[in-house]
Amino acid sequence: MRRVVFNQKGGVGKSSITVNLAAISAARGYRTLVVDLDPQCNATQYLLGDERVFPDDGGELEPNIGQFFAQTLSFKLVEKSPESFVHDTPYDNLYLIPSNPELREIEHLLESKHKIFKLRSALKTLSQRYDAIYIDTPPAFNFYTLSALIGADSCLIPFDCDAFSRRALYTLMENVEETTREHNDELRIEGIVVNQFQPRANLPQQLVNELKEEGLPILEAMLPSSVLMRESHESGTPLIHLDPSHKLTQAFTALFDELESRRPR
Repeated sequence: MRRVVFNQKGGVGKSSITVNLAAISAARGYRTLVVDLDPQCNATQYLLGDERVFPDDGGELEPNIGQFFAQTLSFKLVEKSPESFVHDTPYDNLYLIPSNPELREIEHLLESKHKIFKLRSALKTLSQRYDAIYIDTPPAFNFYTLSALIGADSCLIPFDCDAFSRRALYTLMENVEETTREHNDELRIEGIVVNQFQPRANLPQQLVNELKEEGLPILEAMLPSSVLMRESHESGTPLIHLDPSHKLTQAFTALFDELESRRPR
């Protein structure tokens, strides 16, 4: 299973959803890999902490996904295997290919050299060693996001309940469907994850109902707002390890179970 978490709008919880679903997957005994394609490195920092990602000596965490892509630009280099870019995390069964800000600098070179299928090849190789691969993407429909969609077999869309997110949602789904038609006929939209949901507020519930009536694939498990998520980020501890009984953790668990029940076998 290769699942990409994607939304062109920032601040909708992509990294949080990626990391926490992956952590639940690993806790269930699946050998799980997170691939961080966002130059902001949020998923990487969440799993490894700021000190390891951005050490005081000014160095960088190596090897990383930027170096994976950079090696494809030179015919003089012998390309390293995708597995050589994988790092351990503090959690059993959970592994990471970290991101790096260098991704911004080399994006135009990768586009000009037509390297859009390199990640798909790497993900297929990694799928032989990992039961589940979760891919975090930048908040843009760019080279890296398209690479992820081409290499994945499913797409999960985080969604905040507001009018701006709703308008962006239609464009996003069109982009995914176009990618399916032109590049990856195995790709499917698993569903839309409603994040920061406030069940007692009228507007979010009305918006969700309207989207369901339109036939959009809204998942039943919705993620409530909670200060625990901020605490989880600050401590670098996924929810399943921070507070397994909390309502937000239970909502993530319900989401994971719903996705598992829908996954083709």
